[in-house]
Amino acid sequence: MGARPNFMKMAPIHKELQKYKSKIIHKIVHTGQHYDKKMSDVFFKELELPKPDIYLGVGSKSHAEQKAHIMIEFEKIILKEKPDLVMVYGDVNSTTAASIVSSKTLSANGKPVPVAHIESGLRSFDRTMPEEINRIITDVLSDYLFVTEPSGMRNLKREGIEDKKVFFVGNTMIDSLEFYLKKSKDQKSLMNSAFQRMNMY
Repeated sequence: MGARPNFMKMAPIHKELQKYKSKIIHKIVHTGQHYDKKMSDVFFKELELPKPDIYLGVGSKSHAEQKAHIMIEFEKIILKEKPDLVMVYGDVNSTTAASIVSSKTLSANGKPVPVAHIESGLRSFDRTMPEEINRIITDVLSDYLFVTEPSGMRNLKREGIEDKKVFFVGNTMIDSLEFYLKKSKDQKSLMNSAFQRMNMY
C-alpha cells in the first residue's frame, strides 16, 4: 500500500489477522507513494497501526516513474520474503505495480505469487482516469477479488472474471468508520467526565 485510502482499508484487516498471528505472518509494505507525514505517519498513529515492516520510499514522480520504481523495489521484497499471498488495496499506482510484480514472480511452489485485491470491481467507466486503468489491470491479475458493493459483482461478471475468484465481503472503510465512531464516543465521554470533575472544584 502507499496512499491514505489504502491505510484505512488495510487497518481492519491487519487488526483481524493479529488474532491469528501464530499461523499468519502479516507484513506491511509501505511504498511511500504518499510520503508526507501528514499523508502517512499520522494515519498509522491514528489508525493504531504498527510501523510498516518495509518502507520503499518511492515519493512523488510521474505515473510511469512511480510504478516502475515500486516494481523494481517490490520485486526485491517478493524474492526475499517469498510470500504466500500479496494483498493490495484500492486503485492507486502502488496497487497495480505490486499486482504486476506478484503475477510475474514465481513463489516457492514455482507458480506466480497469488494476489488478493481488496475493493475489486469498482468502475467509473472513464478510462481517462488513471485510477480506472489501475482497477482494471489489478482485477485482471488478481486471484482473489474481494468486492465491497453489488455493482462490483456485476462489473466483474460482465468483464468475464471467473465466479470462483470473486467474493462479496463488504467495505473495510466502513469497518474503520465504526471503529473510530466508537473511539470518538469513548473520548467524548472521557472529556465530559473531565469537565464534570473540573466543575466540582
